[in-house]
Amino acid sequence: MAQVRLSGVEKRFGGFTALHPLDLEVADGEFLVLLGPSGCGKTTTMRMIAGLEEPSAGEIRIGGRVVNDVLPKDRDVAMVFQNYGLYPHMTVAENIGYPLKVRGVGRSERERRVREAAEKVELGALLGRRPRELSGGQRQRVALARAIIRTPAVFLLDEPLSNLDAKLRVTMRAEIKHLQGELGVTTIYVTHDQIEAMTLAHRVAVMNAGRIMQLGTPEEIYDRPANLFVAGFIGSPPMNLIPGDVVGGLFRAEGVAARLPGAAFDRPGVVLGARPEDLAVTAPGAGDLEAEVYATELTGEAVLVTATLPGGARVIARTDRGWRAADGARVGLRLDRSRLHIFDRADGRRIPQSQEVETA
Repeated sequence: MAQVRLSGVEKRFGGFTALHPLDLEVADGEFLVLLGPSGCGKTTTMRMIAGLEEPSAGEIRIGGRVVNDVLPKDRDVAMVFQNYGLYPHMTVAENIGYPLKVRGVGRSERERRVREAAEKVELGALLGRRPRELSGGQRQRVALARAIIRTPAVFLLDEPLSNLDAKLRVTMRAEIKHLQGELGVTTIYVTHDQIEAMTLAHRVAVMNAGRIMQLGTPEEIYDRPANLFVAGFIGSPPMNLIPGDVVGGLFRAEGVAARLPGAAFDRPGVVLGARPEDLAVTAPGAGDLEAEVYATELTGEAVLVTATLPGGARVIARTDRGWRAADGARVGLRLDRSRLHIFDRADGRRIPQSQEVETA
């Protein structure tokens, strides 16, 4: 187990900066998720920690040791990447047990631990097969088991569930979270899937364009997004974002006028944010906003109502699973004022509630 620390780490490819100077500390035993869209720098960051990419500047420490010039095999990390990296001539059991064989672990002990690791990823019946006889999802599980069988200082997982079906992804999320908690191994996990990030992480680093947009617990990032990018990226469906102005404590946009909590204040050029679960669907005239139903989607546990505001903007509300209405029906939308967000339209930053009151 070990702390991981990046100090001023930067990565450039010619004239392109893939990662701007980054300071990041991962505590011993912490599960940190690097979350963001393709090209945001998350995999580049992990590859530098693993030793597969050399930083253009800055220092990387694992367990207090500077590892910039240390070979990947000597960094005591277990890696699982999207390209499975399996040996085609070896069986599943041999692939899983190879790290132990290299370390000189005896056959009987190696076989026992291979069986245990294989059972954790539902491969117990496939130990005699070779990679070419497996599906993509099964190959990824072999790679996971090969990392699980070791007790490294750091786990590095890059989109490890991307090739699994939806049901198995849920199962494997639970397995990975339980295993990490049981072993207490420092884990850095890269994904573009916010559900994986929210369910697995102790902390999440939301990245975009080579920078960390926000670093915090899943609850902090969901409840208090630092900026418009995080607000729009986190949540399924994402947060509703409506541009407008605040005049005398009243949010105004085309066809929208909604009273905000706290003292009256003025703030031009803002964006109002409200998550779908914080918009209640009401009868026409009984809410803060008037809208027209554009589409409804039954997700099983709820109904998602996409509605068009008078100015043409569309918002999504989450309501009871039994709610029904025809497209084009008029509805009201009531805002949960205790959970609204205001962002500055120019720089995208969230305006804290204290600043809103102070501006009055």
